Amino acid sequence: MKKAHFTDSQILAILKQAEGGVPIPELCREHGMGNSTFYKWRAKYGGMDASLMTRMKELEDENRRLKKMYAEERLKSEVIQEAMGKKVVKASERKILAHEVVSTNKMSIALACRTFMISETCYRYTSTLKNENLKIVAELLLDLTESKRNWGFGLCFLYFRNVKRYKWNHKRVYRIYRELELNLRIKPRKRLNRDKPEPLAVPETINECWSMDFMHDQLADGRACRLFNVIDDFNREGLTIEADLSLPAERVIRSLNQIIEWRGKPKAIRCDNGPEYISKQLAQWALNNDIELRFIQPGNPQQNAYIERFNRTVRYDWLSHYIYSDISELQDRATDWCQQQPKSDPLHHLNNDPLFIKVFH
Repeated sequence: MKKAHFTDSQILAILKQAEGGVPIPELCREHGMGNSTFYKWRAKYGGMDASLMTRMKELEDENRRLKKMYAEERLKSEVIQEAMGKKVVKASERKILAHEVVSTNKMSIALACRTFMISETCYRYTSTLKNENLKIVAELLLDLTESKRNWGFGLCFLYFRNVKRYKWNHKRVYRIYRELELNLRIKPRKRLNRDKPEPLAVPETINECWSMDFMHDQLADGRACRLFNVIDDFNREGLTIEADLSLPAERVIRSLNQIIEWRGKPKAIRCDNGPEYISKQLAQWALNNDIELRFIQPGNPQQNAYIERFNRTVRYDWLSHYIYSDISELQDRATDWCQQQPKSDPLHHLNNDPLFIKVFH
């Protein structure tokens, strides 16, 4: 019966029998093989022992693997030069190229995935995201950034999650945010060596301490105007924004009395050393109402950081976006913003969680 396969030791034994004088036709009949097979063995393995034959087969297998690797690398190089005319970074773009190569029968799926450096899971994945959702997110982002020009991605996402109650993942919103090129320019800051200021005391309840300060701006006709801002240090809530061409101490007292009517009386008010704050009228008013005036040190506005941060928000959220024709228009805009600010603030629903605010703000 003809054998389908001969081991190395059997081949060497047959060759030794032939060298010992056994006729070749008799050997072929005995082992069930053809004469051509014997002559191939003698040409290939003649004069070898078992160790040399094993080593030669290992070299043949290694050579076969190297040829296969060379062919794959050459095919990969040709495909990359043909398909990737420019630098392709995104995995989604490399996935499209891999599908094109496989569809033209140039490569297998596994080789195409290795060529374009994507996993087979990524190759076979089919997105279930609806284009309608993408359009909705894009429209909302454009509308929000148009009205809130100084908001970055963090505040936009928190506004959608906490105020509008959308359940979109932050990665999806950020991907659309980047595609729309809504990123804010990061202004480089000079590092200054400053002494570490003393931390501000954090009030434990409302009306424990208020802060007040003035801001300056200009109307459309060039006249200078002032804004008087008051906040509660406990939750940074804006209590009033009073706008006028001049705000003497009498106007300051009148505004504070109006706040006390609906808010209640504070224990202390922090302010700088402006002429309106150090006036005798305000000092007498504070004494009569049993309110402590806490003056910061001259030239140290960081000691009144809560109101300074509020001033920045007022400036960048709405004050510097428009040119106002008169005081009444400015006052109406300030009143509307002051009333809507707690409702539209994306950080309003975080329960003062400093870690969450630090991550997204």
